[in-house]
Amino acid sequence: MSVLRGLILPVAALPVAALLLAWPAAGPASAAENGEWAVYPAASQLGSRPYFYLSADPGGTVTDRVTVANKTAAPLSFLLYGADAYNTERDGGFAVRTRQEKQTGAGAWIRPDRDRVTVPPHSAVTVPYTLTVPADAEPGDHPGAVVALDERIAEGSGGSVALGVQRAVGARVYLRVGGPTVPALGVEDVTLAQDRPLVPGTGTSTAVVSYTLYNRGNVTLNPKVALKARGLFGRTLLTRDLDRLPAELLPRQKIRLSERWTGSPQLDWGELTLTATAKDVRESGRVSFLALPWLPLAVLLGGGAAGVLGLWIRRRRALST
Repeated sequence: MSVLRGLILPVAALPVAALLLAWPAAGPASAAENGEWAVYPAASQLGSRPYFYLSADPGGTVTDRVTVANKTAAPLSFLLYGADAYNTERDGGFAVRTRQEKQTGAGAWIRPDRDRVTVPPHSAVTVPYTLTVPADAEPGDHPGAVVALDERIAEGSGGSVALGVQRAVGARVYLRVGGPTVPALGVEDVTLAQDRPLVPGTGTSTAVVSYTLYNRGNVTLNPKVALKARGLFGRTLLTRDLDRLPAELLPRQKIRLSERWTGSPQLDWGELTLTATAKDVRESGRVSFLALPWLPLAVLLGGGAAGVLGLWIRRRRALST
């Protein structure tokens, strides 16, 4: 999956900079690349080992090697660094911290043998690195990446503001620190925003269901979410498995997601339930809803109020005569 992250970087003569991170595309596992260079674990052949899968106990040390391949006809120079991974707020995609940001997990523990490498044209350079887990590290998953950041800064366009664009390619690191693993999942802050025609039957109603999916445990989860809505007398109005979900929800990460419900009821009262499942976990969140045709209801109430007022006036007149 490709991730585009706009970030502020200190770039001379350019007021704003952006960083482009490339990851393997969705589908079969492959090396991370952007067409000009690739970054992948050292292996017998390109793509045969697309990610680093590492394990260590607290206080332990792991050594491995990362390969940077230059696919262009000119030499390229890169800065190598370790980065922590996280889920983007927008869609839950896999992203990593920039070199300027503080690393607190795997990114802080990864130390390449050299932090700068120049790769000749149509060649590859392999660099050893050491990952040292602190003695007080929490058990569970600590995802990250070994990133090759292009030293070149290209001018880009950001409307009326000049952009300095730096590109980076990262090889994912899936590190598990020994100890108890605790999978836990939460569905929080479920809301329903309804949009109905003023007059029932004159248009289609829609509703947007929003919710927060929270990995409260210490292991990466592959979540699935089912949406169910019931109306009066337990009638099933909607049953749907949601597909706009992240492939993996990293530990301690929260993402805000939404789902559109076309054809939601225009007159009903019920409850909507979101049920999230992953390996060994299941959690639900709920929200009640009331669907009323407000314009006809207002007219009806207004007419009723006018009738009551008229009756009261007639009685007053009758009493005064």
